[in-house]
Amino acid sequence: MQRHIVQQGLMALATVFASSLASSAWAAAAPWVPNTTGNVGPAPASFNKWETIEAPAESGASCGNGTPYRFFVNRTTTAANANKTVIMFEGGGACWEQNACQMKDGVLGATNYKGIPTNYMSTGLALGGLITPFTSRNHPLQKVQTQSWNIIYAPYCTGDVHTGNKVAVYGDADPTKPITYYHRGFKNGEAVANWVGRYLPKQDQLLVTGFSAGGVGATAMYGLIRLADQPKQSALMADSGPLFQVNRNATPDQAPSVLLHNKIRVAWGLDGDEGLASRMIATFPTAGNIDNLGSLTTGLAKVFPQDRLGYALFQCDAVFSSFSYTKFYPEIAATPAGAKRDALLHAKWVQEIGPWIDAMKPYSNTGYYVPYGRDFIKSHTLTTATFSGTGIKELNIPNVGAFVDNLLDPSQPVMRAYETQRTVQNAEGIALFSTISNALYALLGL
Repeated sequence: MQRHIVQQGLMALATVFASSLASSAWAAAAPWVPNTTGNVGPAPASFNKWETIEAPAESGASCGNGTPYRFFVNRTTTAANANKTVIMFEGGGACWEQNACQMKDGVLGATNYKGIPTNYMSTGLALGGLITPFTSRNHPLQKVQTQSWNIIYAPYCTGDVHTGNKVAVYGDADPTKPITYYHRGFKNGEAVANWVGRYLPKQDQLLVTGFSAGGVGATAMYGLIRLADQPKQSALMADSGPLFQVNRNATPDQAPSVLLHNKIRVAWGLDGDEGLASRMIATFPTAGNIDNLGSLTTGLAKVFPQDRLGYALFQCDAVFSSFSYTKFYPEIAATPAGAKRDALLHAKWVQEIGPWIDAMKPYSNTGYYVPYGRDFIKSHTLTTATFSGTGIKELNIPNVGAFVDNLLDPSQPVMRAYETQRTVQNAEGIALFSTISNALYALLGL
């Protein structure tokens, strides 16, 4: 009993100490200022084809293995949309351990750990842009109005949900062969923002979006892109990458994601004086609280009151919830993959959805779209492959496309939709792919 009390006291002291250090870093952090006049990478030269943009080395951008960071641009030939741009942040897993950063422990590990080749749009996860309807001019399964806009695809290769700024050395799996890993997602996002501000400034319409880890990235990078581009009209649609309302001093019973949030603060350098959390608060002092990463969700609404901000997820998401909880809760990790584990994940997940939604309600420019689930990728992401199976029938909403259209229409109140009927829908047109993907997730222990 005495030992337990001492351990609790030490943990409390450690938390206070960490919070104090974070506050000091915030005080030392400089506001982020766009750099659109220096070397931001090559100018675009073509239309209706993917161009490779390599971020300059001096920008600090890189993939996790230290290779150059590359993103991709496809400019439109539709004259009416020449000044409209959609920016897509790619999804994937994340890491703070040696094996996960080398994609050796399943699909939750770091995506693209070997870097982004110049031909990535035809050979990588992007699938030629077909990975999501936002990045294909003629997607075979889904139409969306941004398909005739300028399209920017920001791949993910840093294991930090596009937010890190830290060089780490991992040797936990094999101390004899440690790896140096560059969590540079924040610097990569800066590079994209500065390039857009230089070559596609002052857009008539801008949509920043992303799925899974890219949903986090879209939220985290939105303010930077917004400052660099200065668009006339701007919107955010973050798909299945929620920043839940979690104070660093909360208990796991109060906020199940607190263990994850406090882990990544250190692993990815979020609280350092060059870290994303510190720089965002220095740039937008009224946006939120350095002790609550989720405060950025509602903070953007305060900083950009004319913008339209939207967040979407499934209530039954068993992938992002697994990433959030499995490694931190032994009772979940010890439960075999399947319905029982999913139920444990679901209980913690839905506990955090409520406060997440409640925090948005005071802000009229912030919306949410929360159906129950679909039988595809274990109810993870609404905008991968197709919007099919993402409707909310009780509200007569056919799919998440209606939410996207609403965010792009400033004449309408921002949509807020939550499904109360617990219906897991089927995604039409991708039955074979759905069967294969669900079997793969079961095989990998999800």
